[in-house]
Amino acid sequence: MHFEEGSLTIAELISRSFNTAKEKGWWDTPRNQAECIALMHSELSEALESLRRGEPMLYTATDTEGRQKPEGLAAELADLLIRVADFCGGFNVPLEDALYAKLKYNESRPYKHGCKF
Repeated sequence: MHFEEGSLTIAELISRSFNTAKEKGWWDTPRNQAECIALMHSELSEALESLRRGEPMLYTATDTEGRQKPEGLAAELADLLIRVADFCGGFNVPLEDALYAKLKYNESRPYKHGCKF
């Protein structure tokens, strides 16, 4: 399945991420939520390592099958969002509702949340 570039809603991101993972066999058997969250952590670790190596924000590298694979900090953060969206699709997490609720709440918090650091 090919997706066009452009704006995505949160619901579309969840649907596309989850459907792609299903098509690629990742949901053929029940998934462990803790392992899925650990994989989200791994994407952040990969983003940190890309930053530490001083890699460009986004670049392409040729994979072992000759395809152009996005790499760099931005690509790793994209992987994180895809994993989060896949998780939300697979486990019916109301991410969009939670996101709006948290944004609204954070807007009501004091400067630096009242901390002195």
